[in-house]
Amino acid sequence: MITKPQALNKLSELMKSGNLIKHCLAVEAAMCAYAEYFDISNDEQQKWAIAGLLHDADYEKFPQEHPQVIIQWLREQNANKELINAVAAHGFCFNIAAETLMAKTLRAVDELTGLIVAVALVRPNKKLSEVSVESVLNKWNSTSFAAGVNRDDIERGAKEINVPLKEHISIVLEAMQGISDKLGL
Repeated sequence: MITKPQALNKLSELMKSGNLIKHCLAVEAAMCAYAEYFDISNDEQQKWAIAGLLHDADYEKFPQEHPQVIIQWLREQNANKELINAVAAHGFCFNIAAETLMAKTLRAVDELTGLIVAVALVRPNKKLSEVSVESVLNKWNSTSFAAGVNRDDIERGAKEINVPLKEHISIVLEAMQGISDKLGL
């Protein structure tokens, strides 16, 4: 099994952008929160965290090959097929079937973390503590706000994991608020 130190080493090897690293940390936190929400075993929870941490590891250095470089590395590390599938299917645009709840959850939280960060950045003190589910929903229909965030993917992801959108936003927001110091928000 890939350990968190191994995953962090690989992430720092492939990624230099502080904002992208923070995105991976936010997705990791969201995955951990959902692993608890779904009452996943402790052994499996580590896989969920690693999936969140590594899902975009190759994005900065190899944008054209993303996520194939990190998938190849996972295979070389003998990662299990569930972890590999989660990373391979983390975006609906990849057209890879999400075969497990872990994979479905990863693609449900990925875009949402970006939207939550964008909402925090327009708050007076740029803090996650100032963000609420309502403030995220207030920005939801503003297509010019965080235009790169695909709201349809967030909704589709929430439906795939069978969690109502407001609850989904709440779970991810609380997870991110729990590591706000690491995110600088």
